[in-house]
Amino acid sequence: MFEGFIKETIAVTDTEINLVRGGEGPPLLLLHGYPESHVMWHKVASELAQKFTLVIPDLRGYGDSGKPPSDDDHFNYSKRATARDQVEVMSKLGHDAFMVAGHDRGARVGHRMALDYPKKIKRLSVLDVVPTYRIFMDVDKRIAKMYWHWFFLIQKAPLPETLIGNNVEFYLRTQFGSWGNSRDAVTEEAFAEYYRCLQDPDTIRATCEDYRAGATIDLTHDESDMGQKISCPLLALWGEAGAMHKIYDVVETWRERAVDVTGRPISCGHFIPEEASGEIVSAFSDFFG
Repeated sequence: MFEGFIKETIAVTDTEINLVRGGEGPPLLLLHGYPESHVMWHKVASELAQKFTLVIPDLRGYGDSGKPPSDDDHFNYSKRATARDQVEVMSKLGHDAFMVAGHDRGARVGHRMALDYPKKIKRLSVLDVVPTYRIFMDVDKRIAKMYWHWFFLIQKAPLPETLIGNNVEFYLRTQFGSWGNSRDAVTEEAFAEYYRCLQDPDTIRATCEDYRAGATIDLTHDESDMGQKISCPLLALWGEAGAMHKIYDVVETWRERAVDVTGRPISCGHFIPEEASGEIVSAFSDFFG
């Protein structure tokens, strides 16, 4: 995976970010989701690298990036802290302005980046999400059943950490089997990487902290910015077999938080870059190109 890409670790304010990078063209930052790592982009990286300079990191707490200590208000795993990491990474690589695509948790980081650093983010694509704040405000039985892991992972430590750690492989295969639309989409090579990383108790802790932040300090930050909208063009893509398609008018929901929104569903489940890689390459080439 990622043949011809450079692998490196870059120090940021209070941690280190592992990444791969390569390609030529305008800079495009690709951010992964839960429970994955930068590896989730492996099916699209080589083709996109023909048109873009790709930077593909592990978010703090995930993969081989640093796992800062937990704190009482969960700021160390807030989307604000994670967004700052990625802006610093891009700056150190010489990219003062760039484009971003994020899947799942990475899309939530991208949302925060576009609000906190509007002059740096030229275009943003969000995959299979609507804003965090909207989901928490709308929670009902249907959302709770589909997004049960949100409410499991935010429980006080060490409850979710202990239960996940008891059988990491079972937990991962359950997530990929229930959120995706094709059991073959996540290759065994990619799964082995996700499994390797989540076997580390520190990764389990840190990824739970990501969700705890999402239910606490991230909502505080979102409330304080409620009058501010994302100013750059935003492309929303989502899985037609997933929860967002069943619950929301995704484009209209994003128009509550952004001024220039386009989007469409893709015939797949949650893990879009792995389930529908060709459509992602095409959509990104058109939108970011």
